[in-house]
Amino acid sequence: MPGSIATAPTPYFTRFVVDGIAAPAPEIVSVARAQEFADEGSDHLALTVFPTPDPESIAELATAWDLHPLLVEDLLHAGQRPKLERYGDVLFVVLRAARYLDEAEEVEFSEFHVLVRDRSIAVLCQDRRWLDGTPGSEFEERTATPDRRERTLLADRELLRLGPEAVLYRLLDAIVDTYPPVLRGLGIDREQIERQVFSGDPAAATRIYLLSREAVDMQQTTASLGDLVESLRNGLGKYDVPDALRAYLQDVADHLERAGRRSAELRDALTQILAVNSTLVAQRQNEDMKKISGWAAILFAPTLIAAVYGMNFDEMPELHWSFGYPMAIGLMLAFAGVLYWIFKRSKWM
Repeated sequence: MPGSIATAPTPYFTRFVVDGIAAPAPEIVSVARAQEFADEGSDHLALTVFPTPDPESIAELATAWDLHPLLVEDLLHAGQRPKLERYGDVLFVVLRAARYLDEAEEVEFSEFHVLVRDRSIAVLCQDRRWLDGTPGSEFEERTATPDRRERTLLADRELLRLGPEAVLYRLLDAIVDTYPPVLRGLGIDREQIERQVFSGDPAAATRIYLLSREAVDMQQTTASLGDLVESLRNGLGKYDVPDALRAYLQDVADHLERAGRRSAELRDALTQILAVNSTLVAQRQNEDMKKISGWAAILFAPTLIAAVYGMNFDEMPELHWSFGYPMAIGLMLAFAGVLYWIFKRSKWM
């Protein structure tokens, strides 16, 4: 059956699902009404998405779901790493999607808080944007059929029949799928930095440090999400999760493992590039010191001769000789030429 979305001026919208298919919802539906719908049948599912969550909508959710005060505090304060916690019959999950901003060479993370209970699920976009970076304000224009963002969560009818955990796993899968493009973007910039390092660009070091910071953030995110997935897998038997969802979660875990391994490899590669850059900088500095030392030695010989003949003594060899001055100049040039030839042969110049 085609579905419709609440168009009330609220910072959330609700989708009703019956037997895995989106069903019509009232024009105005509260969080409490969505929970009532979920409780009306074992094949019912209520999905509430908060594109632009605010304290008032979170308070409404907390009242309708009777949330623990500590959980409410977490919902009000974003900036958390991926984690999984249980508060009674409510499963609380923090997820982080990623998007690579190529011009700025930065990874933009989008934090999502997911609450799951029997036949109900709520998704809060804490950074007020969707997985692809779409601003939450654009969710205000609703249509009768799910758009591409909703299809991320509601496309698989057979999976949706398995309950709200299916929506969680689809969101988890979609978030993990945002990591490979980010890692590809970081990898391309890493290759550019390698060429920059060997070209002797002094700005390479700063770029390496900044890109390494992004790689560390990605590695920490994938590691935290890996712990979260492992916790979900440990609870599969305890909470009697269907086999279909277990297979789905295993697929997500495999993709996440590859992303985590790629993040670690990228970080190690940047560390090695930084070491190579430091070696090349030290080598160039050594070459510069050789040249400086060579020129200092070349200039020292004429300076020594000039200093000797510049002393105010009346009795000095060749002082009153008519060719004394040309001889002194010639001696300076000869010493300088010999030293230059020696340093050039030794590849100091």
